[in-house]
Amino acid sequence: MFSAPKQILILVTFFGCHLGLSQSAVNFSSSNLPIIIINTNGQTIVDDPKIPAHLGIIDNGPGNRNQLTDPYNDFDGNIGIEIRGSSSQSFPKKQYSIEVRDTSGNAIDKSLLGMPKKDDWILYAAYDDKSLLRDALAYHLGRQQGRYASRSRYVEVVINGGYQGIYLLLEKIKRDKNRVNIAKMNPGSTSGNSLTGGYIIKIDKTTGSGGDGWTSSYKPTGGKGWQNIFFQYDYPKAKDIVVEQKTYIQQYVNSFESALYGAQFQDPSIGYAKYADRDSFIDYFIMNEVTKNPDGYRLSSFFYKKADADGGKIFMGPIWDYNEGFGNVDYCTKGNTDGFVIDFNTICPDDYWQIPFWWKRFLMDSSFRRHLSSRWQSLRASSFSTNKVLGYIDSVSNVLNQEAQQRNFQRWPILGTYVWPNYYVGSSYASEISWLKNWVTERLSWLDTHLIMLVTAVEKQPQFSLRAFPNPFHENLYLEYAADSPLPAQIEIFDLLGQRMAEMTMPSGLETEQSTSLPVSTLSSGIYLLKVTQGNKQASLRIIKK
Repeated sequence: MFSAPKQILILVTFFGCHLGLSQSAVNFSSSNLPIIIINTNGQTIVDDPKIPAHLGIIDNGPGNRNQLTDPYNDFDGNIGIEIRGSSSQSFPKKQYSIEVRDTSGNAIDKSLLGMPKKDDWILYAAYDDKSLLRDALAYHLGRQQGRYASRSRYVEVVINGGYQGIYLLLEKIKRDKNRVNIAKMNPGSTSGNSLTGGYIIKIDKTTGSGGDGWTSSYKPTGGKGWQNIFFQYDYPKAKDIVVEQKTYIQQYVNSFESALYGAQFQDPSIGYAKYADRDSFIDYFIMNEVTKNPDGYRLSSFFYKKADADGGKIFMGPIWDYNEGFGNVDYCTKGNTDGFVIDFNTICPDDYWQIPFWWKRFLMDSSFRRHLSSRWQSLRASSFSTNKVLGYIDSVSNVLNQEAQQRNFQRWPILGTYVWPNYYVGSSYASEISWLKNWVTERLSWLDTHLIMLVTAVEKQPQFSLRAFPNPFHENLYLEYAADSPLPAQIEIFDLLGQRMAEMTMPSGLETEQSTSLPVSTLSSGIYLLKVTQGNKQASLRIIKK
């Protein structure tokens, strides 16, 4: 049974101390958006663990006002709540992770604001994104591709009697028939088809995530050589995944990377296409480049593997975390409308969180390039047309601009103020929306020209790949080298301190796959970096001597 909330009028007074903001107050009693009211019964919400609380949602439907005096007519029940995020935790407007619970504290699946039933939800606070809609826009475009991307609803939030502003209620990325639709696993799924999937893996910082996982055998290209790619278990969770499952998914991902790195990576039978769904990677590439998301490919990046009975391949996605996309970043790739995100490792080689070698390698595959070009033209002729994208921005901003954004920026008076990592700082909400629309228009136009140029340019570049085997090795190590350039190649082996331990030169004229023995007899046991340079091209990989 839904109960009436006790709040009649919310009058919030606060100080924005960290920004030197002046005192302000918000008079809040009703909204054109659904209202979420959370009561923690005096407890402080922390990063971890979730604390018990009560959640009430008021939603009288489209076109109807929602009053604080109305009953909780969408949801009235128990939750667990905690602060979520990584760098965003430094912002005064916090975002939260919510778990719907029964009276005994157990997680239960419930529908919120018409979205499919599930227990885990996100209250996303668009603090550094003053348009309030970059994430919503990205997820909308992801769904327009025909991929799963989190459904969302805009709400206004009150916590313990304090007005908190506009939030986006989001589906958390979870395994479910209505979210990431892969087979369910349990600790007993240790053999046969049940062992093969589904799995969800995340590339991300360990802060704000589970943190348990494994390091890729392949270094990111274009960095400084000391960076690694770290894969984290997302489903099954790190606390639930068993040894057999860890071994299986690590070996499968390694097989995918090895096939992609190998000389026959374009072969549809034994190359990367044996392990991965090409079209999902193309759509993911397009999403990160349209948004020019600086975190793209390297942070908040998910992929999942289906069970063999369901095809068994790796799919890239779902997309996640686009608050710094659409020109909202002043570091590395910057907020201008030109440039490719896949060049991040070259632009910011000192950043630890680098992009996996995958994406440049994909662009060396003629089939990938051909389908990328075709997919881009198809999307631009339909759901990614400039008019349709701008139409979505207008539809959302018009609803928020009726009244809610004014309250939000009264609560958080940051318009006209730099908030990391803003590239553009508008003096009003209208100027933020206008700038975003201009940015999107220019970015789509830039990609129309330069995406095709990128595909054409890559077609003209010489292929360049290497593989060392066996790896790890005891006494002998062989290098498998393939290129379509006749230039000689310089081979160097470095220890982890960057000291060169061995070197040799492969002669010119090697335009087909070759194998050679490497000078490793004097190396002590340990981890080394093998680097091959040919003209202005480089490739490297990690080798281990037992």
